[in-house]
Amino acid sequence: MTDAAPTDTPAYAGPRRILSGIQASGALHLGNYLGALKRFTALQDSGAPCFLFVADLHAITVWQDPALLAAQTREIAAAYIASGLDPATSTIFPQSAVRAHSELAWILNCVARLGWLDRMTQFKEKSGKHKERSSVGLYTYPVLQAADILLYKATEVPVGEDQKQHLELTRDIAAKFNTDFSAPGFFPLPEPLIQGPATRVMSLRDGAAKMSKSDPSDQSRINLTDDADTIAAKIRKSKTDMGVMPAPGESLDDRPEVRNLIAIYAALSDQTRDEVTARFAGQGFGAFKPALADLAVASLAPVTAEMRRLMDDPAEIDRVLKDGAERAAAIADPVVDEVKQIVGFWRS
Repeated sequence: MTDAAPTDTPAYAGPRRILSGIQASGALHLGNYLGALKRFTALQDSGAPCFLFVADLHAITVWQDPALLAAQTREIAAAYIASGLDPATSTIFPQSAVRAHSELAWILNCVARLGWLDRMTQFKEKSGKHKERSSVGLYTYPVLQAADILLYKATEVPVGEDQKQHLELTRDIAAKFNTDFSAPGFFPLPEPLIQGPATRVMSLRDGAAKMSKSDPSDQSRINLTDDADTIAAKIRKSKTDMGVMPAPGESLDDRPEVRNLIAIYAALSDQTRDEVTARFAGQGFGAFKPALADLAVASLAPVTAEMRRLMDDPAEIDRVLKDGAERAAAIADPVVDEVKQIVGFWRS
């Protein structure tokens, strides 16, 4: 057994598969839509099977109210469908409904090294100064994330910049498993898919902070359940500066809030940032913000309406999740069985 991840593992020769998920913690916002949901819908037509799960196992690394968790799972599933994902084409399922996720995670916990997890910056950020009070799951959840990916032998994973480190860990674990158990090419080394001008949407109140449901200020984010008037008001009150809209190519390193609003407009309109700035260059924010508000309302209103319809019919969402879990398990269970055989577990 090696302590370091090898780099010369033979290439995986299986089919392309795309996988990603969103935590079942509710309160989806514009950052989730642009950074994940909108991109998932585009990937659905890429020619590779897509597996989109609701990460309820990941959600409980921090306290979740048991009375709300199932409803939060349905809300994420509703957002997937409302954003354009077709359950007949993409496999949509709750993570916890496929037992193979937890089973493979334990095996991969015995492959991953403590030193690798110690380098994970997100644990340091989320645990703060009192890491001894954090759950063990919060520390080891990157290994569960690796299991999520490798269980379906996913070759591509849509990730934000803040998740690239976790995907590198997945590649290290896959390579080490393949080498330790003399199974060259068994697991793929998944590649990141980082696309679009708004892969990381920032707070409307602080361009240096990521848009988050945990921010105490509701003015910092646009929720997918906000109505048109609320969306417009939040954009109108969003932080900018005393300048005007920049010209194409102009550096915005010292104008993070302006850069964020331009990126949001670009992502919603499927334009480049230079195309957006070319249209609004030299104008004040009194012209740009109303245009952004109109665009945001037009883009999100159909998603919000469909989410509300689906949430009023939980039986329809449950049917999608049950069907997706069965289809996911049909792929995942044989992989775990093969892993058990490779590891040497007793088999009848």
